[in-house]
Amino acid sequence: MNSHQNEPKVRDERLVLGTVQLGMPYGIANKTGQPNHTTATEIIRKAWESGIREFDTGQGYGDSETVLGQAFAVLGIAQKVLVISKFDPQLNHLDAKALSTALDQSLQRLGILSLYGIMLHREQFLLDWDQGLGNILRNCVQTSRVQHIGISVYSPEKAIQALNTKGIDFVQLPTNILDRRFEKAKVFELARKKQKRIYIRSVFLQGLPLIELKELPEKMSFAKPTLERFHQLCKKLKLHPQELAMGYIKMAFPECQVIFGVECIVQLQHNLQCWLKNDYPKEMISSVKQTFQNVDEQIVNSSLWPR
Repeated sequence: MNSHQNEPKVRDERLVLGTVQLGMPYGIANKTGQPNHTTATEIIRKAWESGIREFDTGQGYGDSETVLGQAFAVLGIAQKVLVISKFDPQLNHLDAKALSTALDQSLQRLGILSLYGIMLHREQFLLDWDQGLGNILRNCVQTSRVQHIGISVYSPEKAIQALNTKGIDFVQLPTNILDRRFEKAKVFELARKKQKRIYIRSVFLQGLPLIELKELPEKMSFAKPTLERFHQLCKKLKLHPQELAMGYIKMAFPECQVIFGVECIVQLQHNLQCWLKNDYPKEMISSVKQTFQNVDEQIVNSSLWPR
């Protein structure tokens, strides 16, 4: 019997492995740092064997693209994977030659012929869309180096603008059990209407809800009352924090792709188990909405956290 036959299998194609952790140390709850190449390859192997086919990376994610490319080559899956990358935000996004060269370099590092998607890394690049950026990206698609165009946003306003922009196929945005801004702004409803895809990131808010209260850094003490409510809800619903965080996203947004990152095999396996759990309490979604109606933006927006 193959050792991976007992691994949990993903029964739909919504899970996407985020790989920023494979290219650099990332996340407030990260205790192990960046995994070495052997561990990174094993993570990608387990993800692939478990049914995950999409991988999210970026030119600004340290060594992530290179690590992925080496793993794909070792595992022999380079021409089967679906990879979404992001242009380095430092590039001049109105310089067609610079973007074209950067795209070719990404494909070379990844060892693939075409990206499933290329993303604008920051929402402010929407300002450049009608100044020539849209045409540059359409050319990337016409040359068969990219299949879809997307953008990563931080605010509901920019998500709505992106969904209303012709030529943008998908939007990546942060949503989690604490951050429900995009729900309230009806962003998901608009995506359904426009028949565009949403990729949800920050499911674990960089691991903040998963931290034990006694281990919360002093500089993050402003989040303690909210985290106490979160842990109380976990006890009430008899769910592990990871189960509640992931289960809510799974059940509340059945039409969305969900990105999650890990820095070790154990985390990957635990996340898959949470995702495949099929007996989440019926009252989970309503309990979350009632408990976390208005969470302070300083908590849900990691760019506002003390450095």
